[in-house]
Amino acid sequence: MPIPLSIAAIGNLPPSVTPPCYDLTQRRVGIVHLGLGGFHRAHMARYTHALMQQDPAALAWAIAGAGLLPADQRMAESLGPQEGLYTLIERGGDRETVAVIGSIARVIYAGESGAALLDAIAEPDVRIVSLTVTENGYCLNPATRQFDPDHPLIRADLAAPETPRSAIGIIVESYRRRMAAQRPPFTALSCDNIQHNGNVLRAAVLTLAKLRDAALAAWIEANAPFPNTMVDRITPVTAPDDIAHLEQTYGIADRWPVVCEDFTQWVIEDRFVAGRPAWENVGAQFVPDVTPYEMMKLRLLNGSHLAIAALGRLVGYTYIHETMQDDLLRRLMAALMDRETGPTLPPVPGIDLAEYKRTLIARFANPAIRDTVERVNTDAPLNVLVVPIMARLEMNGSVDLLALSLAGWIRRVRGVDEQGQAIDVRHPLAALLREKAEQGGPDPAPVLSITSLFGTLGQDERLVVPLRHWLGSLYDAGTQQTLALAAVELKF
Repeated sequence: MPIPLSIAAIGNLPPSVTPPCYDLTQRRVGIVHLGLGGFHRAHMARYTHALMQQDPAALAWAIAGAGLLPADQRMAESLGPQEGLYTLIERGGDRETVAVIGSIARVIYAGESGAALLDAIAEPDVRIVSLTVTENGYCLNPATRQFDPDHPLIRADLAAPETPRSAIGIIVESYRRRMAAQRPPFTALSCDNIQHNGNVLRAAVLTLAKLRDAALAAWIEANAPFPNTMVDRITPVTAPDDIAHLEQTYGIADRWPVVCEDFTQWVIEDRFVAGRPAWENVGAQFVPDVTPYEMMKLRLLNGSHLAIAALGRLVGYTYIHETMQDDLLRRLMAALMDRETGPTLPPVPGIDLAEYKRTLIARFANPAIRDTVERVNTDAPLNVLVVPIMARLEMNGSVDLLALSLAGWIRRVRGVDEQGQAIDVRHPLAALLREKAEQGGPDPAPVLSITSLFGTLGQDERLVVPLRHWLGSLYDAGTQQTLALAAVELKF
């Protein structure tokens, strides 16, 4: 009979599962995390757990994880009865390691009311508020990449500022409470896949604060740090088969385990206001400036991921590792990194970029991860293609491979594949994208006219000409023949 996870059950785990070796009853919340999902549990919570395994003082940095959306109720209902415990399965090739992670001491569901979350952040022991809420959670204008005061969530928060619903509103109100109580601020730590994520968070928080109270904005600006970070670990959505595998192979009944690759990276700017965990002792890297590392990851990993996921879905693949078994897609990815996205990068201290690119291909090819192309198509922001296109054009460089990748993205958002089967396009502008894609067909102009996504790129013939060529080929010849044609024309 599988063992349901709980603190009392830790002593009954099989020897093949690594348990927490610290006293779980001594955990004290020092971090509140907004956006309790699989990535956080595979990454930041994993680093914090590893530190607790070797240093009892780290128990003061336990995490209260909060879900902000109605869909997050399932997470609270899964982890709550397990006292925050969950199983992490790390896979590399044909090898996997299994551990029970204990760094999450409390789970809060804030999808209907943020009161308990605000109270948790107000606790004096909380010194860090971290986030993985995806780019959409920052309430940005898609065109300007700036905070949007007219976003529906922000308008609602301004109407009822002491009962906010957005992540930005929660942070601003939490800072207001700290200021009113004459308590020190906390560090706001973004772990989202956004370039200059700390700067983006800071700008959003300050803009909303100024709309509420100039004195509050000034207090935040003077006292609260927003370090930039770069995070990296491929973490697919947990599948029912993963839960069944855990029960059958390890005898553990976990309502929501996490599966991830065995690679992980975390680069953090060392700017914290009231101390921080010694994450460097368990593999994190603290640096003065995270910019080159985040650019490397966004352009090489995320840009490549979206390129092969969009085209791979059109071919008919389900998993990312299947795209790497396709010789044409594998060669496209290598050429894209070597010839277009890679040359836009500044030097990255301590990183061998050639080795990093080889590692990316190996990571994507890992069949044990079973990361789906649709997970990548849904989660990866379009900017991981748009920004390097803009950078290449500023360099007067070619964008042929990026145009092919973008053509795949545009063809996919039409919502129907080459066999006439529906594609579930999840995007804030999904309905508009489909309308424009249907209107244009092989002509990208209608989709490019969505300036909130593409700015003025639709007027730049250096992109439009190759994009029209490849999009037309995807419609006329299909994806496989287009890739074969591109391999000849573009010599990859």
